[in-house]
Amino acid sequence: MEAFDLQANLRAREGEALMSFSVLVIDDSAVVRQILRDTLSAHEDIEVLPPAPDPLFALERMKSRWPDVIVLDIEMPRMDGLTFLETVMATRPTPVVVCSSLAESGSEPALRALSAGAFAVVAKPKLGVRDFLESRSDDLVTMVREASKARAGQLRTSSRTPIKADSPSSGPAPKLSADHVLAPPGSRRPAPMTERVVAIGCSTGGTLALEEILVALPRTCPGIVVVQHMPEAFTRGFAKRLDGICQIEVREAATGDRILPGLALIAPGGRHLLVVRSGAQYRVEVREGPLVSRHRPSVDVLFRSVAGAAGRNATGFILTGMGDDGARGMKEMFDAGSRCYAQDEQSSVVYGMPKEAVRMGGVHKSVPLEEVAGIIADLGRGAYS
Repeated sequence: MEAFDLQANLRAREGEALMSFSVLVIDDSAVVRQILRDTLSAHEDIEVLPPAPDPLFALERMKSRWPDVIVLDIEMPRMDGLTFLETVMATRPTPVVVCSSLAESGSEPALRALSAGAFAVVAKPKLGVRDFLESRSDDLVTMVREASKARAGQLRTSSRTPIKADSPSSGPAPKLSADHVLAPPGSRRPAPMTERVVAIGCSTGGTLALEEILVALPRTCPGIVVVQHMPEAFTRGFAKRLDGICQIEVREAATGDRILPGLALIAPGGRHLLVVRSGAQYRVEVREGPLVSRHRPSVDVLFRSVAGAAGRNATGFILTGMGDDGARGMKEMFDAGSRCYAQDEQSSVVYGMPKEAVRMGGVHKSVPLEEVAGIIADLGRGAYS
């Protein structure tokens, strides 16, 4: 199973109380609807609402009862799943797990689903769907439970983090810190330089947030480095799509790339992104390593490297996302003299990562998403306060 923007294999701990929630399945296949209904309703904490054969039927039904989680196909009659997803996110944002044969790794429909705000994407096969869904029932249940936690934003954010699991049979990954990739930051601050670095970290809801920020930036903005929690097959296509709609250049980062004005470098999925100092320049390094804060790439790793390489020459932004990845790294940037911002609760899809950064005392100011691009643009004009 390909599950994106989600750690699909976390299991509820023995004896842990589970919060009840409702799920609506929307799929034009009667077989799929029945399998998913049987699979999910077998668990006491999951209430499965009567499934819908297409989005228009679902929208009519949702007028009387709005579900907590939606499981959605893409290819359906009368209205396609992507249009429905965009409608839901514009009307009443709800965790949506896309489960479709069109959502293959790195495919355009899968990228569109993530960009539109899907919590996770599952690629089901065109043949043998029954066997696939039945063999992956445990993973599907876990995935839907994880999606339900996005209802309250910061609910249980410190222990549930949405990433792609490395192995479908593995248990919860140990929660390692950036110490396993980089040495702890020293007390000495980097010397000032004329070049600036903007570091951005985000997770759930971050694809839309990044698009809103990057499309508004002029080519004179400082160089940008980004960690968005995404798996390997997605980041190159995501960067390419952003590059096509932005004034600035956007591309997937590679070791040795120089951080330049008017350029945004996106961390490759499955590898960490670091900023290093090379004389009077800043460059990036892409590095293998363990999951940090249960993520690879990890915002904590990026922010720690920025703290050590750039210090007061850097500005950091921690945006919408579940969990606490990036909170410790932002505190290290703060202590190194960087200017640090968190997206505010009102504009965050999930106020988890920003909340933790604020709680740790590593944020100078919380700002709405709509102000982030202006702050970055001002840095390019020399406004460094």
